Amino acid sequence: MSVVLAIKNAAAAAINEIYQQPVTAQDIAVNITKPEFEGEYTVVTFGFTKMSRQSPEETGKAIGNAMLNAFPELVAGFNVVKGFLNLSIKDGYWTGYLQSSYNNKLTGHKPANGKKVMVEYSSPNTNKPLHLGHLRNNFLGYSVAEILKANGYEVIKANLVNDRGIHICKSMLAWQLFAHGDTPESTGIKGDHLVGDYYVKFESILKEQAEPIISRVLEGKFSDFDGEDLEKVRKLHTAFIKPEIQSDKEKTAKITDEIKELARNKTEIMVQAKIMLQQWEAGNPDVRGLWSTMNQWVYKGFDQTYKRLGIDFDKMYYESETYLLGKAVVEEGLQKGVLFRKEDNSVWIDLTADGLDQKLLLRGDGTSVYITQDLGTARLKYDDYQMEQSMYVVADEQAYHFKVLKLILEKMQEPCAAGIHHLSYGMVELPHGRMKSREGTVVDADDMIDEMLDTAKKQTQELGKVKDFTEDELTSLYQTIGLGAMKFFLLKVDPRKTMVFNPEASIDLHGFTAPFIQYAYARIRSILRDFGATALSSAYAYTQPLLPLEKELIMLNEQFGTIVEDAGRETSPALIANYAFQLAQSFNSFYAKKESGRYVYSVMEAENEEKKHLRLQIASLTANTIAQSLKLLGIDVPERM
Repeated sequence: MSVVLAIKNAAAAAINEIYQQPVTAQDIAVNITKPEFEGEYTVVTFGFTKMSRQSPEETGKAIGNAMLNAFPELVAGFNVVKGFLNLSIKDGYWTGYLQSSYNNKLTGHKPANGKKVMVEYSSPNTNKPLHLGHLRNNFLGYSVAEILKANGYEVIKANLVNDRGIHICKSMLAWQLFAHGDTPESTGIKGDHLVGDYYVKFESILKEQAEPIISRVLEGKFSDFDGEDLEKVRKLHTAFIKPEIQSDKEKTAKITDEIKELARNKTEIMVQAKIMLQQWEAGNPDVRGLWSTMNQWVYKGFDQTYKRLGIDFDKMYYESETYLLGKAVVEEGLQKGVLFRKEDNSVWIDLTADGLDQKLLLRGDGTSVYITQDLGTARLKYDDYQMEQSMYVVADEQAYHFKVLKLILEKMQEPCAAGIHHLSYGMVELPHGRMKSREGTVVDADDMIDEMLDTAKKQTQELGKVKDFTEDELTSLYQTIGLGAMKFFLLKVDPRKTMVFNPEASIDLHGFTAPFIQYAYARIRSILRDFGATALSSAYAYTQPLLPLEKELIMLNEQFGTIVEDAGRETSPALIANYAFQLAQSFNSFYAKKESGRYVYSVMEAENEEKKHLRLQIASLTANTIAQSLKLLGIDVPERM
């Protein structure tokens, strides 16, 4: 039981006893006491003045006295400031927690709660390698899964691979046209990188072919279009040439983008790609054979990157295996009257009554769109696991998509609908701006890993503290520091915020970084090795008062379980990252505190054996809490640094 819950229970019992009113722990608000007041935790008493028919101050005093008398093992004293009951907790409570927890390797973990959650993350396309944006996705998904596990959930880590669709055909077609049979083996290029190069090649050719069409449209020439597209492009041109539009850069850009998209669809290479997609869905053996070969190249490349990142999955899903399930769901929706078919044979759902718009679910030629397979996959995942929640870790630009997905499933009365949850996150940018896959300006995950390891190596060598390390130990250390720095930097920011990733800043030993925390851990482990911490006893009798920073460190460690709960409820690893940094800072203050030329909290020069033992236990507890905090972020800790 956490100290906060113990205080809530005690306060509720005291209020019930004094006022004979039914109050539960959930009715009690408890905060950490502000630094300017005496005490460690504060009970807010304003809500109980109606029961007491007294002022907040008098009410606080009555509750404080009742708690002091009924729970002497918990409450050492109290003071009341304007209705805030500030409690001083008995040293014995803190040393009791220390004795029971200093060697707990699973601190902060809760027992199983019998509930299942699926966390789907990564979800790469097989037309390009993983990039910096995928790194935030993978680290966030993995960390949230670990945090939910620590909160007692049974978690299934899932990865839905986007291995079919027009974007895949783009890479395939470009390889077919320009590769001359190149393979990862013949070129020495990692498979996902090779395929990604041909996606960029396709987009380059597509841009070249689209530009003259765009120019003709802007000149008022529409010979490239017919049918509905002709009507659309004429309307866009009419709007484009209006003086009020020409003077509005935002509106001009929006219309130009719509014209570009229509022009792209009329290019020769895009028409070929669409034909290839139709052939794939029709089961053309040559197209399917090429698709299988190129996907295997990519899968092998992905596996290598995941291994380097320390990312894993319990279940793999593939859109090529689920899109037909999505078509089946669409057919059921037509039969139920939830969906409707247009004259061109395309299938839609009308969500205008829900404040949205009409949504395409199946093209007129029978091919699927993104949401088609998402419908089938949602049903399949629920059939596989019957989980209470299905969490999708996807960038915030897809918020509308998941709102529509959930709404369609609700209208279809699918049992999986209730558990659909979109865990959105902001985009990652570099100091020089946003990345663009089509233009080949993305930063590949493998390149970023290499850069982080090189930076870790450079900074470690500059410090010159690892001369006695073997080559294997150094390689492992660079991996631990470099990957830890990258993961922490991408996780320390609230996931819903857009962020700028700065590799150099992420690895600063003196900043808000993983290496700062890892160094604090390594320092503690060095202390424990020096003093043979295996001799520590959980039955040691502490009789001397705790000094301020001794109590502060024990208190901060004790709060970890609550932080884990909060991080699980808010699906925010940032709470864990901020806590770990605060804990490392507090230990450093504890370790370095000097008065009158001596270290106040020294283990080596402790006042007596009791204080030496106490501080070693505090060090052990802090090391374990730091290790568990970083583990929930997917970050390792070094024994030496």
